[in-house]
Amino acid sequence: MVFAQRGYEATSVEEIAEQAGISKPIVYEHFGGKEGLYAVIVDREVEHIVGRIVEAISSGSPRERLERAALAFLTYVKERPGGFAVLLRDAPASKRSGEMPALMYDLADRVGAIFTDQFRKAGFDAKAAPIYAHALVGMVAFVGQWWTESRKPPPVESVASHLAALAWMGLRHLPRRPVLLATGGRRA
Repeated sequence: MVFAQRGYEATSVEEIAEQAGISKPIVYEHFGGKEGLYAVIVDREVEHIVGRIVEAISSGSPRERLERAALAFLTYVKERPGGFAVLLRDAPASKRSGEMPALMYDLADRVGAIFTDQFRKAGFDAKAAPIYAHALVGMVAFVGQWWTESRKPPPVESVASHLAALAWMGLRHLPRRPVLLATGGRRA
């Protein structure tokens, strides 16, 4: 996948066509150009990873759901390194959000929608769910990136267990209304 290897900006329609064994006009006819093809690839990858996460958290205890979600994400990273690279790499100028790659931000928004429902059911402020969704997706995504760049990475199951343990210890003791202790606040 040329986008995974070179990034959006550095990839040309010529390279895409050559690697696919087709002509440039076919790329334009089917996708309208490079940006259209990129959008299709990104949509496919986001739907794939969201589907895996939704399936992973569909049953079990809260801790089991968290563990399975981390494992699902890291297994995706292992099995689809090209797709993960596209999600982490540069997006077209029209898709950039500024900070974290826009595609990971979009993924965190999708996970946030799942969290909102779970927060509401557990009696937490549902408006805070996106904070936790973005934190967890960011944590797992950056660990996933580290894992892909490691010379001898540990098994994804081991990495997922460490991530889940870290997240679980925080979520398990999550106060209903957190306050900053450093500013003189008291635990709720």
